[in-house]
Amino acid sequence: MCLPENVTALIWMAMLDLSADKTANAGNESGSEARMWGPAEDAPAPVRPAPLIDPFQRAITYLRISVTDRCDFRCAYCMAEDMQFLPKRDLLTLEELDRLCGVFIDRGVRKLRITGGEPLVRRDIMHLFRRLSRHLKSGALDELTLTTNGSQLARFAPELADLGVRRINVSLDTLDPQKFRDITRRGDLAVVLAGIEAARAAGIKVKINAVALKGVNEDEITDMIAWAHGLGMDMTLIEVMPLGEIEGDRTDQFLPLSVARERLEQRFTLTPLPDRTGGPARYVRIEETGGRLGFITPLTHNFCESCNRVRLTCTGKLYMCLGQEDAADLRAALRASPDDALVTQAVVEAISRKPKGHDFVIERARPAAVPRHMSVTGG
Repeated sequence: MCLPENVTALIWMAMLDLSADKTANAGNESGSEARMWGPAEDAPAPVRPAPLIDPFQRAITYLRISVTDRCDFRCAYCMAEDMQFLPKRDLLTLEELDRLCGVFIDRGVRKLRITGGEPLVRRDIMHLFRRLSRHLKSGALDELTLTTNGSQLARFAPELADLGVRRINVSLDTLDPQKFRDITRRGDLAVVLAGIEAARAAGIKVKINAVALKGVNEDEITDMIAWAHGLGMDMTLIEVMPLGEIEGDRTDQFLPLSVARERLEQRFTLTPLPDRTGGPARYVRIEETGGRLGFITPLTHNFCESCNRVRLTCTGKLYMCLGQEDAADLRAALRASPDDALVTQAVVEAISRKPKGHDFVIERARPAAVPRHMSVTGG
């Protein structure tokens, strides 16, 4: 039987009072919950609050958290070369990010993805992973993962694996060293490839995310697929998204994945798969390689009908849709009280405004369909 939240709260208050009484009478014995209830598995399970359901009856089970807008790359399709990053004082602390994640997990979120910017450049970021890993151990969370450019993976991969990270996404658009530097404006391909190998050696499953760029890497796509699948890695192709102002014109960068797919079908046999990973990709198996290839097509095919995710920025703004500007300020609610009631109320109210889908149209993206950069919202 599902009890109202106020009744549940009264029951737990009574339990806490009982615990306090037993502690007072326990002499030198510890008054911990373990002694009160015996083995941890015998403790009564609390009644879970209602899950987050949006206006279109989609359960929100997936939260993407941007822990920083900073990145050690300046990818030409993602951000301006001379980026103005947020002052550090505007960012949520790691402890606040942990607390917010806990609120979402209490409301039924089962998957967390840490993003940026480049998440692994944030100072002491592993402290957050260590804190969040407790939800994996308790069973409250199914998956803790991240999206990274791979520049810091060689350093952090072993600890990430130890903390329960089982798979990651690495953004990589080319295997040509000079082209890689041109795209990222400062990256070193060898460093990224070493990071990918470190992750694989640690037992982490790697998926490669590649943005399809007209006139840049479109001639490499088949070779990149063969490389990724040869190492046992899935790969996903992504259409360039009109987020944030950049120096160039995204209409010049835009390669429809319908075109890329037609070209792939001239060389490969593509078999559609029913697989879903909680994200927007639609998958095929390439029979010649045995590997899986995903397509993320926000412009040529709206992927929103089954959207189960929301995005939290490093400043505490909750975006219910990547392609819309409506957001909820969770930072204000978070800092208004040490109790989670206010921030929980703000989350529930925000989910009630989640739209059916985004409004990306590349022809209208001048200078950008959405003014904020992807690094602000999180990839």
